[in-house]
Amino acid sequence: MGRPDTILKARMNAVHRSPEELWVCRLGTVPYAEGLAMQNAIRAAHQANEVTDTMLLLQHPPVYTLGRRANDGELSLGEDFYRARGIEVVPTDRGGRVTYHGPGQLVAYPIMRVVDIGAHLRTMEAAIVAALAGEGIEAHSRCDEGIDYTGVWVEDRKIASIGVHVSRGVSTHGFAVNVTNDLTPFTWIVPCGLPGVTMTSVARELGREPDGGFDAFADGVTRRFCAAHNRDPLFVQPESVGIVESDRRLATA
Repeated sequence: MGRPDTILKARMNAVHRSPEELWVCRLGTVPYAEGLAMQNAIRAAHQANEVTDTMLLLQHPPVYTLGRRANDGELSLGEDFYRARGIEVVPTDRGGRVTYHGPGQLVAYPIMRVVDIGAHLRTMEAAIVAALAGEGIEAHSRCDEGIDYTGVWVEDRKIASIGVHVSRGVSTHGFAVNVTNDLTPFTWIVPCGLPGVTMTSVARELGREPDGGFDAFADGVTRRFCAAHNRDPLFVQPESVGIVESDRRLATA
C-alpha cells in the first residue's frame, strides 16, 4: 500500500459531481491496515474539498479490531490464541469496543460530511434495518439501551456492528453486516463488550444465503443507505476516488 499522501493520484474536481450523488466504490477483499490508509487519504482529500462523499464497500481477511473504548478483557483468550488461528488483532481509532471482521461480512465505510454523529449512527441503523426487511428479516435498533447497544439486532441477536470516527467534520469507519461469514470467531471474544451476546447473520436467520447472493445484498444495503441520505448511488471505479492499482493489493471478493 502506498503512503496515504500518494494514494489519491486522481482528483474528482475534473469530473462532474452532483450534491445529490453518493459515490460508491467496490473494493473486494482488503487487508484492514490498507483499508484504513485508504479511508484516511480520502478523508484528507474530502476535508480539502477535493473529493465528494464516498462509500467504500469491501470485505476484510480475519481480524479483530479494538475501538477506543475496548479493554484487554474483551480478548479473553489472549492475542497468541487468535494469531495462531490466522486472525490479526489491530487497535483502531473508531468508536466502540472489540469486534470481528472476516470473509462473507459486508463492511461499508462512508467517508462523508457529518454534522450530528448521533443522527449519522441512527441513519446507518435505519438503512440496515430496511435492507434486512427486504430479505424478510425483522430487525431493530437498541440505541435507547445505551451506547454499547449501537448496531442492529434481530430480537436479542446482533447482526450488524457500527463504529465511526469523525475528524474535522468528515467521518471514517462505518458498519459491518454479518451476511454469510463464519460466526465462530465472535465466540472467542466479548463482542462489543457485551458478555453473553449472541451474534447472528443473514444466512443464519434465513437458513440460506440471501436472494441473489452477497453482492445483491450489498447493493440493497447501498440503495437503502443512499435513500436514507436522499442521495442517488453512483458506482465508480477505485481510480475515480484516487485509489491507483499500484497502491493496492486487492483480492477478488
